Amino acid sequence: MLLLKELPTSKSLEKFVKRYPDADITAISDFVNLLRASSDISAALDKLLAKHELLQGRWWVLVLLMRNDNLTSTPTDLAEKAGVTKATMTGFIDGLVREGLVTRVTDDTDRRKLLIKLTDIGQKKLDVVMPDYYKKVSALMSHLSANQRESLLVNVNILAASLDVMK
Repeated sequence: MLLLKELPTSKSLEKFVKRYPDADITAISDFVNLLRASSDISAALDKLLAKHELLQGRWWVLVLLMRNDNLTSTPTDLAEKAGVTKATMTGFIDGLVREGLVTRVTDDTDRRKLLIKLTDIGQKKLDVVMPDYYKKVSALMSHLSANQRESLLVNVNILAASLDVMK
């Protein structure tokens, strides 16, 4: 992910308006600020997980597996839930298998079907990471009041539901 470190100034945005008169500078500035905040939050999560020798993609696989009562899922379901391709998920799983955090098992009902299962080592890894994650997320979110958080979520969900305009 590209992290834009220098946000456009009003002066630089005015140059764009001269060239592209239909541009709404305020909307563009707000959008770029939202992108910047999102990428900064994602980078902060990366740093937190790196302290635990994890990357976001692989961490999400562990979390998704832990959500299931039997700690097991298919690679296809994991890919769909994580919003990545099957090939990307295969890469995540391969790394997690090498580290002993998950294992590939054959489905008891259909031996052609491969399942991914969280191992005891993987659960122990989550038992260390998750309390740190919860503590840090709570600390970050404490900078907003309950009303601010509710408003933020309402507005972010409105934007997310409107993404078809970007196509």
